[in-house]
Amino acid sequence: MFLSIRWPNAFSKISHVLRVVLSPILVVYAVFAITQASANASSPAISWEEICATTVCRATGHDGVFSIDFSPSAEYLVAEVKHPRTQGLFIVNLKGKARFLTAGETPKWLYDGEHIIYKHQNDIWKINVDTKKITQLTNDYEDVRAPIPSPDGKWVVFASTRSGYQDLWLVPSDASATPVKLTNKAMPSDEKRFGHSWSPNSQNVAYFSNTAEYWSDDLWAINISSKQTQKLTNNVMGKGIPSWSPDGTQIALYGTLKDEYRYTELADIYLVDVKTKTTSVINNQIKARESDSPKWSYDGRSLFFPHHSRGEVELWRIAVEGGISTRVTHQGGLLHDFAISQYSDKIALVRSFATRGREVDILSSRGGLPLPLTNFATDWQNVVEPQEISFRTVDAKYIQGFKFLPRDFDPNKKYPTVVQVHGGGTHSYYNGLNLVEQRFAQRGYVVIAVNYRGGSGFGRGFQDLSTNDWANTQALDAAAAADFVRAQKWSNGKVGIYGYSYGGITSLAAVARAPDAFDAAVPMAGIYDFTPAYENKNRLIRWFIKNGHNGLPTERPEIYDISNTIKRLNAVKTPILLMHGEADTIAPFDQFRLAKEALARHNKVFEAVSYEAEPHRFTKPENRVDMYSRLEEWMDKWLK
Repeated sequence: MFLSIRWPNAFSKISHVLRVVLSPILVVYAVFAITQASANASSPAISWEEICATTVCRATGHDGVFSIDFSPSAEYLVAEVKHPRTQGLFIVNLKGKARFLTAGETPKWLYDGEHIIYKHQNDIWKINVDTKKITQLTNDYEDVRAPIPSPDGKWVVFASTRSGYQDLWLVPSDASATPVKLTNKAMPSDEKRFGHSWSPNSQNVAYFSNTAEYWSDDLWAINISSKQTQKLTNNVMGKGIPSWSPDGTQIALYGTLKDEYRYTELADIYLVDVKTKTTSVINNQIKARESDSPKWSYDGRSLFFPHHSRGEVELWRIAVEGGISTRVTHQGGLLHDFAISQYSDKIALVRSFATRGREVDILSSRGGLPLPLTNFATDWQNVVEPQEISFRTVDAKYIQGFKFLPRDFDPNKKYPTVVQVHGGGTHSYYNGLNLVEQRFAQRGYVVIAVNYRGGSGFGRGFQDLSTNDWANTQALDAAAAADFVRAQKWSNGKVGIYGYSYGGITSLAAVARAPDAFDAAVPMAGIYDFTPAYENKNRLIRWFIKNGHNGLPTERPEIYDISNTIKRLNAVKTPILLMHGEADTIAPFDQFRLAKEALARHNKVFEAVSYEAEPHRFTKPENRVDMYSRLEEWMDKWLK
């Protein structure tokens, strides 16, 4: 039995016109709708409409502050705020007083402390912080990403695919000329995970490129005057954003050696000597999470970086000569972004916690407790602090889980349970504000969010457990969570599973490999046979698949057979709701078709819902609302 639904694209081409017309109105509204004192005047109930009814989808709890930058004087921060009722840039002083500046994103201060460079509606702008006079630097409707002003304030470098590739472009900050292309075919057009940075003398820009070799992410530098390029690394695969030392002689970067398994969120910190082009690793007892860039202290003697452990991310520091890293923060939760003031005396942190969205905390470099500075994120009603638990899996290993309980939980009553399996594969489930799980807890479910093997935060050995075994024992880890639940006296015996992206992979894999474990399953945007998925044009996904299977499908057919869930769907006993975006290239839409056809061929109980024109990360609010509403309705139908 099955039902197949194609959810149509509700937006037309006039949406761009409406956005342009309404933008000034929204900016004016923003000034009145959100201020530092009144952003959270009322606490909404958690509903799918509240979570996902706007362009800011807060399914993982992430509204509030998205990026920050210190002014040169360190008296102010510019904060990029994303909130359903306003989006834009705010100037925040260190006493927490904020004022709205303009609509925009990815802001960076100019050296003069009077202007900010930012992106808005696919163009680059400059605004005077006091007068709010705006200068438009690009006016071509082409895409722009990560505009960064030069230290001397004369130039702005940015990434764009206007050449057909992900290349760097240069535009003068006084708008005296149109952009010129700096690099030539630096990266494929869909590679947006890398950043770039200026040398302190404003003469060179460091960036990553696979120009030399298709599979490599080498560090390069280009001189903006001569356009001469230099390849700076040979043996390291770079990640994140390169970071120049204060004296311009070295570049710090996150990376792994080319002959290593290139996990995400498990990087070493390397130093590249710009003159000799030699690379050395900083000896460190822990690994770095490669978000953003390692940040130098003012004296050039140490680096600050984030480290992930057991679902939480903290800030650490290490001397450039290596040795023992020491931990700067101890608050738990998730560190999303951080900024170091010019003289390294202040540290600003963008953090979220299990019951708080993304806000800025401020910390003296001398130490102490970070003090809350902003109040932009939504203050949700009745959110709960999850319990950190462990449960034993099939091979006697213990797996971490986060258990969410209904607010009025009574251990003498019976409850249905849903198991959440995170996306990313080698990522993790983070103990930040996770609204999907909070919503299920408020609807009377116990939720177990599982950090199955292969994920980050538990060391390289734990991540190695999934190599050559994708979707197999990871699925059995999830099934072990169902066994754990049914052994609890509060369980009503009904357990469901859901997940998105790699969570979709694990969800369908679990019901195929452990047919009696779950009573309902909702796999979303997953890959279910990696052999045809490898033909995807996305280089990152091809690398991801090749890496996880230690070779190509033609080279390792027996390993690809282990991860193949499609061929195991005849064993399924669980009712399945399968959902996918039709424009998905990360988890190719053909994977949805393959799974749907196999489930129908084996006469399984399922529904299949696809969403027209939606990529891997849905863009249309109404489609996100529909998807999560269907998820909840499916669990209600089979578990309650």
